[in-house]
Amino acid sequence: MKHLFAFAILFGLSMAAEAADKPNILFIAVDDLRPELGCYGSEIAVSPNLDALASDGLLFNRAYCQQAICRPSRASLMTGARPETTGLFHNYVSLRELQPDIVTLPQHLIGQGYETVYCGKIFHEGDNDEENSWSRNPVKWLKGVEKPRGAFALPENNRIKSENFKEMLAQYGEAAKRGLSSGPAYENADVPDHAYIDGYETLRAIATMKEMAANKDKPFFLALGFKKPHLNWTAPKKYWDMYDPAEIPMADHDEAPENGAAMGLHASFELRTRAGIPKYGPLGPELSRTLKHAYLACVSYVDAQIGKMIAAIQEEGLRENTIIVVWGDHGWHLGDMGVWGKATNYEIATRVPLIIWTPDMQTRGEKTEALGELVDIYPTLCELAGVPVPEHTEGHSFVPLLDKPHQSWKQAAFSQYPNPALREWAANPLSPAMRETWFGPLISDVEARIQKQQGDRWDRELFEEHLMGYTMRTDRYRLVAWRDHRNPDAKPLYVELFDHQTDPQETTNIADDHPELVAELLKQMNAGWKAAL
Repeated sequence: MKHLFAFAILFGLSMAAEAADKPNILFIAVDDLRPELGCYGSEIAVSPNLDALASDGLLFNRAYCQQAICRPSRASLMTGARPETTGLFHNYVSLRELQPDIVTLPQHLIGQGYETVYCGKIFHEGDNDEENSWSRNPVKWLKGVEKPRGAFALPENNRIKSENFKEMLAQYGEAAKRGLSSGPAYENADVPDHAYIDGYETLRAIATMKEMAANKDKPFFLALGFKKPHLNWTAPKKYWDMYDPAEIPMADHDEAPENGAAMGLHASFELRTRAGIPKYGPLGPELSRTLKHAYLACVSYVDAQIGKMIAAIQEEGLRENTIIVVWGDHGWHLGDMGVWGKATNYEIATRVPLIIWTPDMQTRGEKTEALGELVDIYPTLCELAGVPVPEHTEGHSFVPLLDKPHQSWKQAAFSQYPNPALREWAANPLSPAMRETWFGPLISDVEARIQKQQGDRWDRELFEEHLMGYTMRTDRYRLVAWRDHRNPDAKPLYVELFDHQTDPQETTNIADDHPELVAELLKQMNAGWKAAL
């Protein structure tokens, strides 16, 4: 027995020592952030901290989400499984409801000796997987710092939000609870960073990190999720002041793609729910400029918080044993193609920022053109941490790119989105009540365009409930195939093809002019992600 006891002690010490040798991971998520950053070539964005991280790490210039909306995108990344596997295609169904046994990234790391914790938004709200994915809670109280109350810093805006909700609830009943009402789309308040939730959560993450740093026997996985630049666009005044509105460039192309799918674009539903935004018709140039200003202010606000978090890691003496990865969950149309919002299958909605830094990477400050996907992050971090990669994952580790970023890589990236034009802004099917609200005229307009284009193919149940847009991005092309989700092997109802060599803004669908190329790309799409590398 003494020998067994001694062995158990030695085995335990060995396991603790092995865990202690593993790197920490700082895992930073940013909601609704398209690659509107200085390091991605933005001519206006003020993002010095992410620019500095990219200048010493690896930036993916062509990384893509698997679905351009919050819950499905995050569920895919956090499980390493694609939407067709998770079954999660909209924001109103939980991950564990569909996948009770799938092992998430932080859950897997717990089993490998990691302490895991999150602050802010990592999974979609209400889907945080508290029981499985996190081994501890973050610091609960911050001395001398009050947690923000309400979505806005200014009382009048919180009042507007509350009054709008009461009005919508009285008029539309339960439908109002699904995003029909909100406060103003933006706020410019002269307040400290922690007056908004992202600044507060950054301070909480720093305090939590310091607690975990005291335990030398366990590496940590610290997930810090920022809600901005998701609507509503609220940021302290000093970040608004970084921009001259007159110098902010607006969308170069604000029309739908020529010959594009009539179901490919929505009517900016998510933005139009905000107070002060027209419920029908164009926004107008002045409001459009203010909205982009608000988005940029939020980008700079989040960039500053990321800088604080990385500086705290440095000050704690942990930088040289900490992997840092920053990702956005999807892109965002800021008037591009004439719409405002995420939720499409086009480049502007599916392309995301992805930056990684590791202590021992051999190449620094490089920008890779290799096609990457958010689903690749799970196996990549497992490999970097020296832990097994679960068999269920459906991405490819991009660790080889850290040392050789310009090598030949995967041939395609895959995304999908159900009919954006006839879905509510959370990607869920239209409820009957929606047609009775101010959404009604918008829905009727879009529906008329689809009927005109699709002719005899029009079927209400199919187009509202079962139409899925599958998109594939190759080195040169974007293909979008609109299919009946119940029969994905059938011929697509409509196909879009864009040539990024001559048309990087995807202004013209050239599918009808290149039937042989379409056939070849459809074959590649049907072969799927496994055949892409």
